[in-house]
Amino acid sequence: MTSLPSLTELDPSRFFSRSILRQLAASTRQLAELKGVAASIPHQEILINTLGIQEAKDSSEIENIITTHDELYKDDIALRNAGNAAAKEVMRYRQALWIGFKSVQQTGLLLNQHILAMQSELELNAAGFRKLPGTVLKNSSGQVVYSPPQNAQEVIKLMRDLEAFINEPELFDADPLIKMALIHHQFESIHPFYDGNGRTGRLINVLYLVKEGLLDIPVLYLSRYISRHKLDYYRLLQAVHENGHWEEWVLYMLQSVEHTSRETIATIRAIHNLFTDMKRHLRSTYRFYSQDLLNNLFAHPYTKIQFIEQELNVSRLTATKYLDTLANDGILQKHKVGRSSYYVNSQLYRILADMD
Repeated sequence: MTSLPSLTELDPSRFFSRSILRQLAASTRQLAELKGVAASIPHQEILINTLGIQEAKDSSEIENIITTHDELYKDDIALRNAGNAAAKEVMRYRQALWIGFKSVQQTGLLLNQHILAMQSELELNAAGFRKLPGTVLKNSSGQVVYSPPQNAQEVIKLMRDLEAFINEPELFDADPLIKMALIHHQFESIHPFYDGNGRTGRLINVLYLVKEGLLDIPVLYLSRYISRHKLDYYRLLQAVHENGHWEEWVLYMLQSVEHTSRETIATIRAIHNLFTDMKRHLRSTYRFYSQDLLNNLFAHPYTKIQFIEQELNVSRLTATKYLDTLANDGILQKHKVGRSSYYVNSQLYRILADMD
C-alpha cells in the first residue's frame, strides 16, 4: 500500500467547476494558436533549438543553475574553453528534450524508459529510480511538511501507475491540459530520482502535450512562468499534500499554459518576421543564397564555419567566404576566439534575449 494515492482515485468531475472550465477554454485557445503559429516556421528544428535553449536556461534557473545566453550559445558551438560548467549542464537539458521528443515521435507514447533516458542525459549517470529515501521538504521552522515515498518498491509502483495514467486515456476522463497538471504534481511528489526531478518533470509537461497532439513540436515551456511565480508554485504544490486543494493547483497550471502560449506566440512571430525579411534580402542580394544557409543562421544564433561546411556540403574556403561576406555587410557579427571565429545572428539573439 503506497502512502501517495494514485491519480485515478480522484473524481474527474471535481475539475468541471466554472472557474476551471473558463480557464481551460482560454488556455486551449491560446495553445491551439501557438500550434498553428509554430507551423509557420518552415524548418522546425529552428524553434526546437532556439526555444529549447531558452527553456533549458529558465528551467535550470529554478534549480539555481545560472548562466547567460552568450555562454549557452558559445557552448552550443563548442568553442574551446568557452562554456562554463553551468552552461554545459543547461545544454544537456536541450539534449534531453531531443531524446524525449524523438521517443514520443517514434512510439506515440511517453514511457518510463523515455523518462529514465532524459534524466540520465541531464545528470550523466544511469542511477535510475532512486533506491534510497528521498529528501524531505521542510518549512522555514525546520519542520517536515512533506516526505516523498521512501521505499524503492513504492517508487517503482507509483511510476508504473503514472506511466499508465499518461498513456491510457480511458483511466481518467479529463481534458489533457488538466491531466498534464495532475501528472506534473504526481511526478514531483514521487520525486523518483536522486537528482534532476524538477527539470525532468518540466520536460514531461511539454512532451505530454506533443503526445496528445496539442502541439506538433515541443515549444510550450512553462519554466519562465514558474520561475516568475515560484512562491505560488511551491505553495500550491504543498496545499495539495496538506489539504487536497487540487482545483487551485490545476488553475495555476492552466494559467501558466495560457500566459506562456501567448508570450511564445509573440516570440515565434518575431522570429518568423525576421526569417522572412532576411530570406528576402539574402535571396535578392547574394548569389550564394540557399535555404540551407538561411536555416543554419536561425537554427544556430551563434554559428561557425564547420556548421556551414557540414550542413551545406561546401568546402571550408567557401563556408568562410559566405560567413565573412555576411559579416562584412553587417548581417552577422564576427568574433574571434584564438584562431577560431564564430558568427552571431545578432537580430535573432536580441529576440531570444528579450524573452527573459
